[in-house]
Amino acid sequence: MAEQNFVDYVKILFRSGKGGAGSVHFHRSAAVLKGGPDGGDGGRGGHIILEADPQEWTLLDLKFTRHIFAKNGQPGRGGLKTGSDGGDIIVKVPLGTVAKDAETGEFLMEITEPGDRKILLTGGRGGKGNDFFKSSTNQAPKYAQPGEPGEERMIILELKVLADVGLVGFPNAGKSTLLSAVSAAKPKIADYPFTTLVPQLGIVEARPGQSFIMADIPGIIEGAHEGRGIGHRFLRHIERNSVLLFMIPADTDRNLAEEYDILIRELQEFNPELLDKPRILAISKADLIDDDLEAMLRETLPPGVPAIFISAVTGKQIQQLKDQLWKALNAGFA
Repeated sequence: MAEQNFVDYVKILFRSGKGGAGSVHFHRSAAVLKGGPDGGDGGRGGHIILEADPQEWTLLDLKFTRHIFAKNGQPGRGGLKTGSDGGDIIVKVPLGTVAKDAETGEFLMEITEPGDRKILLTGGRGGKGNDFFKSSTNQAPKYAQPGEPGEERMIILELKVLADVGLVGFPNAGKSTLLSAVSAAKPKIADYPFTTLVPQLGIVEARPGQSFIMADIPGIIEGAHEGRGIGHRFLRHIERNSVLLFMIPADTDRNLAEEYDILIRELQEFNPELLDKPRILAISKADLIDDDLEAMLRETLPPGVPAIFISAVTGKQIQQLKDQLWKALNAGFA
C-alpha cells in the first residue's frame, strides 16, 4: 500500500444525539372535551458505533473527518405517539483500532475481532411524556421530561497492526527483504534508512497448511520510546504481534548482543509487557560473511534467545526460520 494511503492515527470530535423531549398533551375530540394526558415519550438520540471492517487495514477514510455527529431523537406527540429515534452513526474501522479520549488519554475500547460492534458514545434517552406522570393524585400533569443530552468527546482512533509475527530491528536490518522473500508482499526496498515508513503485511506459508501473518514495521532507532524518529508510531504496532522476530544484520558495526540489548531497552521503556512475548533472533545478510566469521559472531550472540543466521537473498536457513516461528506461535497449543 502506498505510504500516503496508510493512516494509523486520527482525532475526531464525536457527538451522540440528544434525546427528544416528552410531549405535554391532553386528549381532545368531538366527543371528549377534556380528556386525560396522552403526551408520548421522546425518541432516543443516535448512538456513535464503531464496527469492525476486516477488509480495511488503514484509517484513510477518516483522515479528513473533523467531526461526526449523530442525529437527535424526535419529540413525543399527542395520542401517546413516541418520537422516532435519532439515526445511529456507524463508523467502520480496521481490526486493531483503539479508541482513547483525546484530553485524558483514557482507554475507551478496542476493535480486534471480525463482527465487533461497540457503542462509542451513547445517545441521550428520550424524555417521558406527561402521560407517564399521571397518578391518582395528579390526573392532569402539565409537564414532561426534556430529553437527555448526548455525549460529546474528542476521541483519538489509533490503529495497531494485527499480525502473528512482528519484525523488530534498526533501519536496513533486512526486514523488508525477508518479508518479500517469504511472502507475496512486495514492500519498497532500498539501501537507505527508513525505507519502510508504513507497516507491510504478508502471509507466510511455513509448510503446506501452516501459514501465519508477518508484519514488517518501520525500523526502530535509539530513543524511539521517547518519540524520536518514527517513535511511538512504530512501537504501538508491535503490541499486537504474538511473536517478535528481532533482526540484526551480520555486517553491523556493533556487537550483536549490544545491538540486541538496545532494541530490548527501547521496547521495555515503551511497554514492559512487550518483553513477555516469545522472541527469536535472526542474524540477517549471512551471505555477506564466511563460515569463520559466522563462528566468531556466534560467540557474541545474546544469551537466552534462540538465534539463527539467515539470508533472504540466498535462502540460507529460511525454511528453518519459518519452522521455528510456527513452533513459537503454536507453543501453547501443543
